[in-house]
Amino acid sequence: MAKKQKKDSNKGRALSSKSSQKAKSSKSGGTSLVALAALGLAGIVIGIAFVYLRSLRVNQRLQLPSVIQGNLGGPADRLWGTYRSNAYFGIRPRLPEAASFGLMWFGRGRGSLDIRHDCDHSDPSIQYGWTRHDGTSFGQQDIKDLDVQIKTTFYKTTDFSWTSRISVTPLSTTSQALRPMVVIFYVYSEGDSPLEYVKGKQKNSITKVTGNIKELGDFELRFHLSSLPAKSEHHYLATNLPGGLSFLEEKMGKILRYDQNSGKIYLPGEIDFFPQEGKKDNNFIAVQIKTTLPFELDITYSPINGLGSDSQTPLHGPALTEALERRIRKFDQQFEETFALEKKNFTTREIDFAKLAFSNLIGGISYFYGASSVISSGMKQPVPYWPAPLYTAVPSRSFFPRGFLWDEGFHQLIASKWNVEVTKDVLGHWLDLMNVDGWIPREQILGQEALSKVPAEFVVQHNENANPPTFFLTVEHLISEMEKLDRIDIDYFKRLFPRLQIWYNWFNTTQAGPLPTTFRWRGRNSTTDRELNPKTLTSGLDDYPRATHPTDEERHIDLRCWMALASKVMSKMAKLIGENYEVYESFYVQLKNNGLLDKLHWDKAKKAYSDYGLHSTSVKLVKKKAEKPNLPEYKYRVVNEEPKLRFVKSFGYVSLFPFLLRLIDSSSEKLGHTLDNLNKTELLWTQYGLRSLAKNDPFYNKYNTEHDPPYWRGSIWINMNYLAVGALHHYSQKEGPYQMQAKELYQKLRSNLIKNMFTVYQHTGFLWEQYKDDIGMG
Repeated sequence: MAKKQKKDSNKGRALSSKSSQKAKSSKSGGTSLVALAALGLAGIVIGIAFVYLRSLRVNQRLQLPSVIQGNLGGPADRLWGTYRSNAYFGIRPRLPEAASFGLMWFGRGRGSLDIRHDCDHSDPSIQYGWTRHDGTSFGQQDIKDLDVQIKTTFYKTTDFSWTSRISVTPLSTTSQALRPMVVIFYVYSEGDSPLEYVKGKQKNSITKVTGNIKELGDFELRFHLSSLPAKSEHHYLATNLPGGLSFLEEKMGKILRYDQNSGKIYLPGEIDFFPQEGKKDNNFIAVQIKTTLPFELDITYSPINGLGSDSQTPLHGPALTEALERRIRKFDQQFEETFALEKKNFTTREIDFAKLAFSNLIGGISYFYGASSVISSGMKQPVPYWPAPLYTAVPSRSFFPRGFLWDEGFHQLIASKWNVEVTKDVLGHWLDLMNVDGWIPREQILGQEALSKVPAEFVVQHNENANPPTFFLTVEHLISEMEKLDRIDIDYFKRLFPRLQIWYNWFNTTQAGPLPTTFRWRGRNSTTDRELNPKTLTSGLDDYPRATHPTDEERHIDLRCWMALASKVMSKMAKLIGENYEVYESFYVQLKNNGLLDKLHWDKAKKAYSDYGLHSTSVKLVKKKAEKPNLPEYKYRVVNEEPKLRFVKSFGYVSLFPFLLRLIDSSSEKLGHTLDNLNKTELLWTQYGLRSLAKNDPFYNKYNTEHDPPYWRGSIWINMNYLAVGALHHYSQKEGPYQMQAKELYQKLRSNLIKNMFTVYQHTGFLWEQYKDDIGMG
């Protein structure tokens, strides 16, 4: 037994030894696990700290010299303008708290009271648009409202004094057309300065309003009533208007009084919205005039003291009529010198149409002041950006009366041909909105009036979301225009360059793709099952089909091409101002390298450039019963084919980007394939322009959700067609096997676009950013 015990003892020792080794191993493993856990925890803490620190920076201003220098109101010739483009006729200075002026009238319909103030292109009874506008000192607009034509004129006698002329004429001699017309002209003081008024001889008439603009001094607004028909009827409103000018039509509808006996609708004079708080100073005065047709009313603004008070009195009456004739001739002369349409054998009607198109672009330039609402990852609530001004054109006076980053790059390609200084001003305002990380909010919703036009879900801007850097197109064009004028503003570009440098670096870091020289738009929703193809709003192409399943593995060809353009322009700018350009030129050469481009984005089977990502070729929206009773059915996405990493099979604008931004070698067979595809009617070619997505594509004209109609899934977009025409012209000038093909397509596409836009304008009275690919209508 002793022996046995010994054996058992040995066994026991042996077992103990193994246990000891196991325990030692466990201890070692435990230490490793603890270390890994600690490292993981540290990583999480660092990650959280990074997100937190980044969130603190989202609304921190970049500490570099501003591009915009000088007085708050900017150059004197751009101090005043028709800078409230959301209104049919709205005037203000480029100052944050100043005075705003505008026009309203009673619509000519026979139904309920219809107050016209905010632009509305959806109303078939009204057409409006600038016929001439020089962007700084003069503009004329025609408004047709059923049976009358209203002509609004803005004319600056000096940089500090101006006249508004409102002319109304009937469009026929019927009794309906000759009905009396009601117009209302108002002034609103945004600051603390009160408004005063002086009554005229006629009952309830006002001849003068006085006020103060802090940076400019006292002013007076005069109503020159002597030109009106003798039987004109007058009313006015003087009050402290709650909430400013947002929702003004609704407010005025509630303020107007109705006399049942006479049927008159009129403004009630002095009213007080806050009687319990005591009388407040008037900050809103509106003058109502009801008169027979035709009539003409001049309203003049002039400084009484302060800046510009010693300048010439604003013109009115016959003197203004003569001055307008001279200004019109000057505009027409400059237009021909700039665009040479007569030399290109366009007809008079086509040239008038071109003047209108240009005038509505430059006449849409507006001034905003306020703070964007921004958010960063890890933040629960958005925070305000710093209060800032923005001088910018708008994509649409009625639908999008605010600044959009990528739209503005296109706007300024045209504006810079007309007035380089305006473009420099606009570009500087946008780049001064850059935060410390190099991010610029892509949609600028500044001030209450702009905010009132935007659905809540689109207000907050996320600092990971980009927008196509079209300002590099603008800068390239600006340099070209300055070279033509032999007037390169080196100081301006030295202020511009550091901000563009930081913006460029922001794109290179935050929008980088999974492989070197690849890029990926952020902001796609990878968890939704309500969208047929998750939108890429940041690309500017919204619902254009990308990889059906967003992942970090995506490669977006259009963003890569934008970065190639950005690299080229940064190199050009750096050379211009004597900065280091090698890094930008080197990266441009790399991005333009057709071999590398083809390796990453050329789909051999489709013979086209493509995005790459986790993609299914079979998805659809189907109805699903709600999980809870009494709730409606909804549509969700069903995936019928497992997604896999591959080229996205859709062919459309995204496929054209290496061509649009002129990156394909002129001798490359890829250019030949691109031109062939572009010219096929089953793909992009139509008699109205290039459609955005091939007609044979599964996503063509498909709704993205049950309530989200197709947007970039077939429509003809003018900005992309503009790039296509430019690219075709470029390749038609380059020697190579496809030169003649490019030339023929250039002539055909250019002709188709002009013809269709002109035809649709004659039918609708409007220019549109997109046109239907089947019938050409906007």
